[in-house]
Amino acid sequence: MPEKPINEQEQPDVAEEKRRSATVETIQQLGQTTTPAGAESNIYCMTIIGQVEGHLVLPPQNKTTKYEHLIPQLVAAEQNPKIEGILIILNTVGGDVEAGLAIAEMITSMSKPTVTLVLGGGHSIGVPIAVSSNYSLIAETATMTIHPIRLNGLVIGVPQTFEYLDKMQERVLRFITSHSNITEHKLKELMFKTGELTRDIGTTVIGIDAVKYGLIDAVGGVGEAIRQLNMRIDQYRSMKGRIVQ
Repeated sequence: MPEKPINEQEQPDVAEEKRRSATVETIQQLGQTTTPAGAESNIYCMTIIGQVEGHLVLPPQNKTTKYEHLIPQLVAAEQNPKIEGILIILNTVGGDVEAGLAIAEMITSMSKPTVTLVLGGGHSIGVPIAVSSNYSLIAETATMTIHPIRLNGLVIGVPQTFEYLDKMQERVLRFITSHSNITEHKLKELMFKTGELTRDIGTTVIGIDAVKYGLIDAVGGVGEAIRQLNMRIDQYRSMKGRIVQ
């Protein structure tokens, strides 16, 4: 019995369906339409939305960004020769301290130009991530909440726990001051201010004030962020050219 002839339209349709399925899965898993390995642009855009999820899995109703998804993306972007710059967009309430610091350290250690843009909010551990790039921007209406590290759950051995929290607090303070223009005195003043946040100590800083304090480099949006990144990409290209010669 002769084999049934293959429909010429069948194979392209199957390939298109697989491509759509892969795109939908990428959106569901990573919140991205493309990954660094398949990016067509020389700029890779990475978003950090909701709560930064660390070692503990948060409830399904929480909007989260998993740090184990972001780290491989940054490594892939660093290794991909087609990608020349990384744009990080933040709208986060904060989250796991160690996970946030890990992401911030990854961004600041990249050899390619990086620009961060705070839209909506870059609160809590989102502050170190926001200042970790080569250049940082904040939208005029965006806010950043600066407050001390807090601990949830059962505490065993209060003096030891306090010492651990104090050391972790110093890690966060040292990172922010070394990657921005804010002084340690001003940062601590904002962090431990009373009366501004409900049921807590700390400060909510709005757009222009974040720039005034030296926390963020400039007020701006997506257009300005891409312009700054392209400018740094040109410098990066010329530097690479000198090294090769």
